[in-house]
Amino acid sequence: MSSSTASPKKNSAATSSWIGRFFLKAAIFAAGLGLCGALLGSLALALAWPNLPDLSAMIDYRPRVPLRIYTADKVLIGEFGEERRNVLRFNEIPDVMKSAILSAEDDRFYQHGGIDWTGVARAVVANLTHMSKTQGASTITMQVARNFYLSSEKTYTRKFYELLLTFKIEATLTKDQILDLYMNQIYLGHRAYGFAAASRTYFGKQLADITPAEAAMLAGIPKAPSRFNPIANFDRAKSRQAYVLGRMRNLGYLTEAEYQQAKEQKIVIQSAPGTPAGGYAIHGDYVAELARQLLYGVYQDDIYSRGFNVYTTVRSKDQEAAYQAVREGILDYTRRAPYPGPEETLDLPAGIESSPAQLDAILDELQEKYPDNGDLLTGVVLAASPTKITVARTSNEIIEVTDKGALRIVARGLVKNAKDNVRIERGSVVYVHKNGDHWEVINAPTVQAAFVSLRPQDGAIQSLVGGFDFEDGKFNRVTQAWRQPGSAFKPFIYASSLERGLTPATQVSDEPFTLTAAQTGSKAWAPKNYGRTYEPMLTMRQGLYKSKNMVSIRIMQAVGPKYVQDYVTRFGFDRERQPAVLPLALGAGSVTPLQLAGAYAVFANGGYRIPPYLIDHVTDSSGKVIMQAKPIIAGDAAARAIDPRTVYVMNDMLRGVATYGTGARVHRELKRDDIGGKTGTTNESHDAWFAGFTPKLVGVVWMGYDQPRSLGSSETGGGASLPIWLDYMRYALKDQPQTPPGPIPDGLSKIDGDFYFAEFPPGQAVARVGLPSPNDIPLDGGGSDGISDLLNQLTGGGGQPRREQPPDVPF
Repeated sequence: MSSSTASPKKNSAATSSWIGRFFLKAAIFAAGLGLCGALLGSLALALAWPNLPDLSAMIDYRPRVPLRIYTADKVLIGEFGEERRNVLRFNEIPDVMKSAILSAEDDRFYQHGGIDWTGVARAVVANLTHMSKTQGASTITMQVARNFYLSSEKTYTRKFYELLLTFKIEATLTKDQILDLYMNQIYLGHRAYGFAAASRTYFGKQLADITPAEAAMLAGIPKAPSRFNPIANFDRAKSRQAYVLGRMRNLGYLTEAEYQQAKEQKIVIQSAPGTPAGGYAIHGDYVAELARQLLYGVYQDDIYSRGFNVYTTVRSKDQEAAYQAVREGILDYTRRAPYPGPEETLDLPAGIESSPAQLDAILDELQEKYPDNGDLLTGVVLAASPTKITVARTSNEIIEVTDKGALRIVARGLVKNAKDNVRIERGSVVYVHKNGDHWEVINAPTVQAAFVSLRPQDGAIQSLVGGFDFEDGKFNRVTQAWRQPGSAFKPFIYASSLERGLTPATQVSDEPFTLTAAQTGSKAWAPKNYGRTYEPMLTMRQGLYKSKNMVSIRIMQAVGPKYVQDYVTRFGFDRERQPAVLPLALGAGSVTPLQLAGAYAVFANGGYRIPPYLIDHVTDSSGKVIMQAKPIIAGDAAARAIDPRTVYVMNDMLRGVATYGTGARVHRELKRDDIGGKTGTTNESHDAWFAGFTPKLVGVVWMGYDQPRSLGSSETGGGASLPIWLDYMRYALKDQPQTPPGPIPDGLSKIDGDFYFAEFPPGQAVARVGLPSPNDIPLDGGGSDGISDLLNQLTGGGGQPRREQPPDVPF
């Protein structure tokens, strides 16, 4: 009898056969994947290994005497070279320091081959248990690889290179050599590299003299140098020290008695003279870097090993006053600007406040991404309402922001319907700042400013601040930022006109000015006065006081753009950056703050072009002077730039600007009559300037964004930059006697309250510009650049200068 179904034995055999084939195929597939992975890994290794850096540079520790930069009053502001790391040989580092490092960072250092797989497993378990990164598994060798040659960006490529370099270091160097590198090169906060330098920075003593308690505190710093160093945060450093001491006891490096003695030792923080923390009493980073660059241009790499000492012209107290003025000016602007929202917002676990270790771990991560910036301190919001913001700096440092004025700054982030990107809430990452007697939440500034002051008699720079934070980019805006000067350039246009027959009493049209596309040959041009207010006529003096654009344009039209272009080079401006076109009258060229300061020095010193300089002298390691500045001195006939009569008249008018005009706040607050100055604001408020001077000191301030954009429709040079200048000058001019105007120069007369050159007396000087009169004869002020031909087409004479009589004056 036949059956319609297969026997159980046959079905079982077929199933077994299918399963066998499946596992065979799976095994072959897995083997293929493994082979492909191995091939790809081998290829990546073959390509990457030859590109790994040569390790010879890592162990090149020939003693070198560093380049040191000082102020004029011998305050250390910069140090460049290996010796500042205080490099010690391995056998010179005390055993207590070695054991503290191993206990804190890598207790199995002498057992593993570069990667501590036991530590990796332990860290994974701990992090999964706490659902956050509470432990790391980075070995000392991995840290050496990262610190020497690799960036800190968290990418898989960087991690791959770190692992390869770790293996190369382990294969090339002995364990003692690796530990030696680590102890001499690791960054430990406050510009200290290596534990020998850190010992002097934090304890004011040689590394050989430290105690177990001090060694444990130093060994705790690498985990987060900006947060665990005892100067920045003693409580966190002390907490970390306790952990390291416990590890030293558990690993047998300390006996119980030694452990208890170390726990009870009082730590005294004192920086040794000449260390970054102990010697850099002022913020002179931009000055030091500029001096380094200048000297490098002469001696190249030799400057880092020959023990040169560079003495700059900068005065330490002036420099610190300038730094504080710039910083506060930027923060003031940031307070006025709309609050842009927190840096980011974390999903902060509920109740994390009761777990100090977890909260501190999160804050440590944030510190790496958003490091403290001077007195701007990183924190995370625990709670926020319109009346109070609670911010955690550490688990032990909780800050409450309750001041109504401070809360008003960030009010748009506290309202119920705040936009997501602006809202301040639990988990928001913010910066807090102590403003007087209260705390405030304030975003890290994105706007920048620069300030420079110099002595007009010889050009010696007295202070220089190139931005808000040197560590944020090192771009020196005093010397490297080419920006439009706006109305701060107008005095040079006015000066050129004095030597062409105009006077402070010349009447100039302030009516709107336009050029058609046909007249310009490209686009129509219709400049505006600030505030779009116009008057029928103003004297030249009034036009400068009020910074009227129409007046400046017509003056430049009268004098001739080509003449102005040639004339302003006398002040040190670059011809190619000051085009011979009418917009130059509104500061449409390009200058640096230092260049503008040098130009204003010509007004301050009697008419002499004096190049600014920074380095006074340089000595070698034995103290012998090997370089001495020989500046040009005002009064040297060869340096004469402009007519002394022009200087006298311009000083008179610029003192008027600082007393009655757009800079009148200067006189109101400083109560001095010897200050001249000019505000400057460019189109759409991209740049804000104030340039001011006395006969003995010139100061220039610029504010703007590195990538030009509007500061805000209400921001001007008088509102944004002038306060910085005032803050500096309050210090710099304190107790300085006023300098009265000198005698009127020969060839200049004061008639009916205004000044006239001998060759342009009343009746022969230009009486009106842009104010047509049937008896006036226009004079060609355009030169040969073609612009005057266009201007002659304007209705009513197009702003050509008018004389009451047509004198024969050779223009």
